[in-house]
Amino acid sequence: MLVLEVISVKEWIIETRGLGKRYKGRYAVSNLNLQIAKGDIYGFLGPNGAGKTTTIRMLLGLIKPSNGSIRIFGQPLEKEKLAILRKVGSLVEYPSNYGHLTAIQNLEAIRRIIGAPAGRIDEVLAIVGLSKEAKRPVKGYSLGMKQRLGIASALLGNPELLILDEPTNGLDPSGILEIRELIKEMPRQFGISVLISSHLLSEVEQMASVVGIIRRGELVFQDTIESLRKQSQSSVTLRVSEPEDALQVLAGRGIAAETGLQSSTLSLGYAGDAVVAGAVRELVSQGHAVYRVEEERKTLEKLFLEIVGEDGSL
Repeated sequence: MLVLEVISVKEWIIETRGLGKRYKGRYAVSNLNLQIAKGDIYGFLGPNGAGKTTTIRMLLGLIKPSNGSIRIFGQPLEKEKLAILRKVGSLVEYPSNYGHLTAIQNLEAIRRIIGAPAGRIDEVLAIVGLSKEAKRPVKGYSLGMKQRLGIASALLGNPELLILDEPTNGLDPSGILEIRELIKEMPRQFGISVLISSHLLSEVEQMASVVGIIRRGELVFQDTIESLRKQSQSSVTLRVSEPEDALQVLAGRGIAAETGLQSSTLSLGYAGDAVVAGAVRELVSQGHAVYRVEEERKTLEKLFLEIVGEDGSL
C-alpha cells in the first residue's frame, strides 16, 4: 500500500530576502531573511540599536531598502505598496494623540483619513477595552491606556497584519500585562498575525510563538519559542578522576559524553536521570572516582545573552 505524506506549506505573511539598509557606508540591517507565517505572533528581539526599528520602517515602506526584497501577503512591497499597506496596521514607537480630544474624536480623525466605516470606532474601542473611557480627554489616560488607544488606531482599518514596535516600552507592570493579553488575543480571536519588536526576552516569550533575534543588523536566530526553550535546558557535568580514560569507558557503554570546559570534567549534555545514574554506576564499577555531579540550568535569559553577546538586554 502506497502512503503519501502530506507536507503542509506555510503561508508567509512577511518574507524578506537579503534585506539590507546602509547609512553612510555602514549597514544598519544586513542580509535579513525574515519568515513570518499567517497566524503567528512573531517576536522580533534584539538589543537597542540592533536594527529592529529600521527593519520595521522598511516593512512599512517608510524607508527604502539598500538591497534585498520584501514580500507581504505574497506580493512585492515595492510594486504593491498601497494595496499591501491597506491591510497592515502599525504602531511605531510612542503613539501620538491629541490630548484635549476624547478617544472617539482621536479615532474619528484617523477614520476619515483611511476611509473606515463609522461603526468601526466602537468595535476597536471594545477590542482594546476602552469603551467605558471613550469620552474622556486622552490627556487623562495612563500610559497603558494611551498605548491601547494606539493599538485601536492601528486596528481601525481591519488589518490582517499588525506591526508593533516596542509596545510595552515605559509601561508599569499593570500596563504591560494589559498590552500582553491584548496582543495574545489578536490571532486567536480576530485572525490577525502580529509582528512585535522588543529588547525584552522575558516579555516576548510570554506572547510569541516564533522568535527572530537580530544582532548588529544581522538575524542570528529564527525559530519557534519552543526550540529556543529546548536550547536552554539543563546540562550535567561529572567531575572525575582520569577524565580521558573515563570518556572511553562511557563511549564503550554507548553513553554520549565529551570533555568539559575544565580538564577534570565530562559533560553529558542534556542527559536524563537514568543516563546520569548509569554513567556514574559504570565509572565507579571501573574504578573511577566520581567527585561531583553538577547540573547547570541555562535560563532563556542566559541563552539570549550568549546569542547577542555584550549588546544584550533582558
